[in-house]
Amino acid sequence: MTTTAPVGPIIRGVKSPAEKKTYDYAKSVLPYLPEEADDFETEATRFLNGEWPTEEQFIMYRLVRGVYGQRQPDVQMMRIKVPGGALTADQLDAFGEVVAKHAPLKKGHITTRENMQIHFIPLADTPDVMRILGDAGLVTREACGNTVRNVAGDPLSGVKPEEPFYVAPYLAAYARYFLRHEYTQALPRKWKTSFSSGGDDEVVADIHDLAFIPKLRDPEDGSPPEKGFEIRIGGGTSIMPRLAWTLYEFVPVTEYLKVAEAAIRVFHRTDELRKNRMRARIKFYVDRVGIEAFRAEVEKELEGEWANADFDPAPWMELPPEMIDQPPPLVPVDASHDEPDFLAWRESNVRPQQQEGYCVVYVTLPLGDIYERQFPVLAEIARKRAGGVRATTEQNLLYRWVPEGRLHDVWTELKAIGLAEDGANSITDVVACPGTDSCKMGITSSMGVAEALRKSIREYGADDPLVKNLHVKVSGCPNGCSRHHIANIGFHGAAMKGDGNQAPAYEVFLAGNYGNQDPARFGHRVKSKVPAKRAPAFLNDVLSHYRSNRGDGETFNDFVDRSGTAPFEEIAAKYREVGALNKENLDSYIDWGKTILYKVERGEGECAV
Repeated sequence: MTTTAPVGPIIRGVKSPAEKKTYDYAKSVLPYLPEEADDFETEATRFLNGEWPTEEQFIMYRLVRGVYGQRQPDVQMMRIKVPGGALTADQLDAFGEVVAKHAPLKKGHITTRENMQIHFIPLADTPDVMRILGDAGLVTREACGNTVRNVAGDPLSGVKPEEPFYVAPYLAAYARYFLRHEYTQALPRKWKTSFSSGGDDEVVADIHDLAFIPKLRDPEDGSPPEKGFEIRIGGGTSIMPRLAWTLYEFVPVTEYLKVAEAAIRVFHRTDELRKNRMRARIKFYVDRVGIEAFRAEVEKELEGEWANADFDPAPWMELPPEMIDQPPPLVPVDASHDEPDFLAWRESNVRPQQQEGYCVVYVTLPLGDIYERQFPVLAEIARKRAGGVRATTEQNLLYRWVPEGRLHDVWTELKAIGLAEDGANSITDVVACPGTDSCKMGITSSMGVAEALRKSIREYGADDPLVKNLHVKVSGCPNGCSRHHIANIGFHGAAMKGDGNQAPAYEVFLAGNYGNQDPARFGHRVKSKVPAKRAPAFLNDVLSHYRSNRGDGETFNDFVDRSGTAPFEEIAAKYREVGALNKENLDSYIDWGKTILYKVERGEGECAV
């Protein structure tokens, strides 16, 4: 028996074009190393045989390899990195194979950071999952743990006119450079990165630990514009939500990897953060010392010998298949397709690209789930009808380069598998984390109440344009995996006292913002909890109050700013009392989708291990 926990091979980012040839970047964004799956199989077997010194050491080992514990014993959630959300048809097929072979619920789940998660996998099965996905160019390495997590990107990068330049090659270079990097295996806490593209910022730069916003700078000598990034740092939700500070207004693309490494090095050596993992995100440190002091630390770090290396991103920028658009040929548009459901879907889920004749198509995935029978059809649509596919931060899929003349075909094929729902990215497209269905940190059944909200909103009616454009998000705890802090109407799980028993409830946040030309902001907290079973009725009352009292053209956020939260607290007060625990009122004490009396059962989140 060994006395220390093995961590497996640590392979640093490739530093030169010659070294780059060691990896086949033409196959996928991130290189898959088969020996890592072999190592994990060996160590998982040792753990199951009781040969690891402590369970905590094994948890740290498996987290770095993308294997996360669930609240249910003896099963795992596997998180797979999808940099920039970019996928191929073959990768969708690989996910379908994993779901069919290893997922008892026969589904995968897209997260708000463009990962794919698969739940309830026995530990002994995880190496096979790694191999199936690895053969398709997907890795779980550093998808969990105190590492540089999946790099989120705008799914419209490359097809929107507002983008100063195509950021995907730079996103790929960043993801490749920091994977298996010596400074990213055991950070004080996780590190989330985003690449925006200009215009509507769906990935929300301001809630990331490190964010890149593309810019062009005109040189004084009249030469062509210089590519670069505005770099922001220290954003985050959860405890003490903070919007990111601007670290630098402009960093040339030849320097952005070096500046990023300097910031990560500062974070890595900030030992004080390791004393309290719950307050160890970089936002806490920047908030305490100030952005000027943090910038000074970064600049001092840049004086080190390591910074004299060549940080030109070119060796890591080769585009893999998932980031190479392959537009199918245009075909004539048949104007005879006038089914009401098709027209409603086209109105809400289809947008024209900047390239004439082509469209992007959003596939509404209810609560971010994709089932076994849906994967093959989604893959075939990617092969035959589109030139690219992306996972989005709204837990949907996006097809790119769909010829306008193929829209009805796509709709028909989606309808056959139950995925032709309209309203993508609108109020009916409720976003939710897994909550108590699987997460140790969950307090409430966020998936259950989100499904009830989806149904309730459709019954209420969302034809009012000012209502339709709202975003509703639900988290099962305060951590904010659904990004409820920035929703127009956000909920996070809580518990409240009833008559001799706890009852599931929600804290409410109103008038958050993201994804448009206005700055991101966090919502106002409503000072009254709402019982979980009454959340749909409460939401309907909120919408009715807004519609009845708003000014002409007044948006929901402006209305909340003007009126304050007091009127909404009065609405919440109508629903607060859950009543006596008796046969007639039993439902108030049982969470959505559950059959037993509610009780808070919250474990320790493994991210803080």
